[in-house]
Amino acid sequence: MNNISPKVQTQLGMLQQIQQQLQTVLSQKAQYEMAVREAKRAQEEISDSAEDAVMYMSVGTVMMQKKKTVVNTKLTEKVETLELRIKSLERQEQMLQGKFEQLQAQIKAALEGKSAPQAA
Repeated sequence: MNNISPKVQTQLGMLQQIQQQLQTVLSQKAQYEMAVREAKRAQEEISDSAEDAVMYMSVGTVMMQKKKTVVNTKLTEKVETLELRIKSLERQEQMLQGKFEQLQAQIKAALEGKSAPQAA
C-alpha cells in the first residue's frame, strides 16, 4: 500500500466507510421488514377472533387488556410507520450504493492508470 497515492488511500478508507454504512442500513431494513411481517401476522390472527375476544397488548414492560379495534389500529399504525422507515432506508441504500459504485470506479481508474506506466 506504500506505492498507492495518499488520495487513493483516502478513497479506499471512504469506500470502506460507505460499505459499513451500507451494511448498517441493510441490517436495519431487515429488522424493520421482520417487524412488519410480525405485525401483519398478528393482524391476521386477531382478524379471526371474535369482536369481544380478550386481547392483550404490550405497553412498555406491561401487558394491558385492550379491545380488538384498538389492538388492530395500533398494529396498522405500526405497519405504516415501519413501511415508511423501510422506504427511507431504501432511498438511503440506493444513495450509498451509488456513491460506493462511483468511488469504486474512481479507485479502479486511478489504480489502472498508475499500474500502466509501471508495467512499461
